[in-house]
Amino acid sequence: MRPPPAPHVFLAAGHRAMIQAAMPVEPTTLAAFSLAVLAVVISPGPDTLLILRYALTSGQRAGFAAVAGVQIGLVVHTTLAITGLSVLIASSPTLFKGVAVIGAAYLAWLGVQGFRDGGAFGLGSGPQAVGVSKACRDAVVTNVLNPKVILLFLALFPNFVVVGRGDVTAQLLILSATLIVINIAWQAPLAWAAESVRRWLGKPSVGRAVSRGTGAILIGFALLMLYEHLT
Repeated sequence: MRPPPAPHVFLAAGHRAMIQAAMPVEPTTLAAFSLAVLAVVISPGPDTLLILRYALTSGQRAGFAAVAGVQIGLVVHTTLAITGLSVLIASSPTLFKGVAVIGAAYLAWLGVQGFRDGGAFGLGSGPQAVGVSKACRDAVVTNVLNPKVILLFLALFPNFVVVGRGDVTAQLLILSATLIVINIAWQAPLAWAAESVRRWLGKPSVGRAVSRGTGAILIGFALLMLYEHLT
């Protein structure tokens, strides 16, 4: 008959369980994830462009509201990933293409607004400036309907989740919180720095150029999304 394990074996197992409960994600794994996320975050995309646009044309408050909206969008994606809805969307070509089309249409609509004289993207603090609630709402919708963010959660996150390490939900929450912190650390300074050039942008001709230029880029993002997911 095999003798029972020594007491120190149970103590070691209990100690490992306590460590895993306190730190569901290993520091080395979190560091590697942070580097991977940083490379994704600093890559130009619709979120960053929208933040710069609102910060440049409507001031810091609108820029920071857009930053907040992006993070709310990431919280939505985290919820979708934990509940399994992201997998459902990605596994259904029809659903995934539907999200891509809606997201592209929304980006195109935002881009078209930049070509409307006296539209929502005029400079200054008057009635033409974009309000905080609109800036936040547009950022939320842009982020939630961005297929690349859905794929980010589906393609990148599973590579850093260790099933035997501990609670998978806790690991996803920690990774998502890390993504949000890195996102804020990159995007908030962009919104803050944009305020310093608003005086130069006060010229109507420069303001129109910024609105139309960013509008053209947003429309370009929309066309690229349609090309990537419908061809």
